Amino acid sequence: FDDGPSVYTEELLDGLKDRGVKATFFVIGKSAVSYPDIVKRESNEGHLVGNHTYNHPDLTYLSSWAISSEINQTNQYIRQAIGIDATVARTPGGSYNSTVCSAIPTPIIMWSIDTLDWKTRDTYSTVNAVLNNVQDGDIVLMHDIHSPTIAAAEILIPELVRRGYQLVTVSELAEYRGDGMQAGSVY
Repeated sequence: FDDGPSVYTEELLDGLKDRGVKATFFVIGKSAVSYPDIVKRESNEGHLVGNHTYNHPDLTYLSSWAISSEINQTNQYIRQAIGIDATVARTPGGSYNSTVCSAIPTPIIMWSIDTLDWKTRDTYSTVNAVLNNVQDGDIVLMHDIHSPTIAAAEILIPELVRRGYQLVTVSELAEYRGDGMQAGSVY
């Protein structure tokens, strides 16, 4: 889940907790400033908290110093909430180049299914984007800043589990697949 935390994140966390499911939350620093208790809850409940920059810029237009600043500012607020820096990052819009890869001190995580929930803001479009395309090992991109996405997650989580999928953090996925992740590499 990208772009949070938000006013909707706790509802999502409740649903994940009720079903014993873990997820990865790529938080924006300026949102983490507003909702530090939610970031702490994400971590305390076993979810992975990742870095999604402070201001959500297209990093490919920034200098190495500016990229580092975006990551470091967000890590400061993540560290205040959970005691450690993020161990994974996602670039806004999935944009990256060699400068971005060199400046980010963690693995960079992309996705294999883009639900386009940010664009459609339609629960069933999001559900269909996942259920019509999901395969073992997929990383599904959703945003915990939109109410229809939370509603979609409430439908998707039990259905994916019913279909035999195990919902895990991206670090767990890499571990299960035996794929070590390295800083500055894109996955």
